[in-house]
This record gives sequence, structure tokens and C-alpha cells, in this order.
Amino acid sequence: MRKALLVYERPPRPSPLSASLTFGWRALLKIKHVPEQLFDITAFPIIFLLMFTYLFGGALARSTGDYLQFLLPGILVQTVTMITMYTGIDLNKDISKGIFDRFRTLPIWRPAALVGALLVDAVRYTMASTIMIVLGMALGFRPEGGTLGVLLAVVLLLVFCFSLSWIWTTLGLLMRSEKSVMGFTMMVLFPLTFASNVFVDPETMPSWLQAFVEVNPITILVTAVRSSMQGTVTFEQISLVLIVSVVLTVIFAPLTMYFYRNKK
Repeated sequence: MRKALLVYERPPRPSPLSASLTFGWRALLKIKHVPEQLFDITAFPIIFLLMFTYLFGGALARSTGDYLQFLLPGILVQTVTMITMYTGIDLNKDISKGIFDRFRTLPIWRPAALVGALLVDAVRYTMASTIMIVLGMALGFRPEGGTLGVLLAVVLLLVFCFSLSWIWTTLGLLMRSEKSVMGFTMMVLFPLTFASNVFVDPETMPSWLQAFVEVNPITILVTAVRSSMQGTVTFEQISLVLIVSVVLTVIFAPLTMYFYRNKK
């Protein structure tokens, strides 16, 4: 027995990629066992698109068909950005249950738990985008930018939402309950999404509101996504989305890791 213990070798430490994918698989299994978690990327997008198209399309554009061409890129951005909050909520839930402390004691790459969760969130964002676009096509949406324009729009949306998720992971580490995280997140996202060009052209707004809308990150993203789907996207519009995404990541990713390492 003693000899066997002496020759025993510890298993090799998992690579950062392997550890991240393992935590990503864990998040997918949570969805498998609690499928109602998918309501926010299935039922809600469908309800939002149908409701805004047929309730407000006639009043705002005098044609539901014309309004759908304008609305779908915006409602796509609103829907996907709203579900980014669940990254911070799930992290806070793990902290409150004590699972978070167990993860930190494992001999793995420290950010693996966060990166794995963010990777699965990217899958959720892609599913929500696909549902919205397929439903929009069924209702009559026709992207003049073609398949490449739609794919570029989805890529820009995923990049932006990945960077936005770092804000909510920071909040998930700082706040004491998941309800607090959700409440604060909604307080931030609702003004950003509604005071933007998601639903109406900013030219119809008061001048003081237009000034805010023009610098709103959601407006910048919607403009790029809408232009991409229409086939009129410019290098400047793409660059602005990427710049905003990089700035958010550079600020909040290090903050998240700092609080992650020093969480007590």
C-alpha cells in the first residue's frame, strides 16, 4: 500500500480551454434539467415582436410590413441585450449557495467558471437571434443585405453582448442577492433600450433626448445591425460597435476578475 502511494501520480492540471468548456457544459446541463430557463429566448422574443409589430406598426409607420423592416433589427438587439443579465444573476446564485467557494478551491484556471458561463450565454444569444430572424422572415421581413448582412449583424450583436455581460458579472459579485442584481440590471437596461432608436427614429424625439440617444451604446449597436441587414453598413458603424465592446471589456473584465479573486 505504501509503495502504491509513493508511485501515485496526480492527474495533470486541466488546460484553461478544457476547464472553461467543462463549466460551459455544466451550464448547458442546468438548462437541460430546467428547460423553462429557455422561455426568455423563445417565448419572450416572439411575444415582443408580434406585440410591437401589430399593436404599434400601423400607428408609427402606417403599415405593419414597413414597420417590421425597421423594427426587427432593433427588437433583436433589445431582446438579446436584455437576457445578458442572467450571467450576473446565475453567478450571484452560485455565490449564495456556496458553490462559488468550492470552485475557487479547485486547481484550475481561475476565470474558467466565468468564461464557461459566458460561452454558454453566447449560445443562448445565438438561439434568441435565430428565433427572432426566422420569425421575422415568416412575418415578411426581407433583409436587403442578404445572408452575409444578417450574419454580420448577428456577429456584431454577439460581440457586444459578450462585452456587456462583464458588467453584470461584476454586479453579481458585488451585490448580496440575485433580486438586487436583476433589479439594478433592469434599471440600467430599460432606459438604454427604450431611449434609443429601437422602436422609432430619433428625429421624432425632443432635441435634449436626441443628444442622449446618439451616444447611447444601444443606439450605436442597433444602427450597425440595422444597416448590416439593409446592406448599407459602413466601416465606421462597425468600428464604433467594436470600440464600445472593447472599452466595456477592458473596464469590467479586470474588475470582475479582481472581485472574483478577492471575494470573501
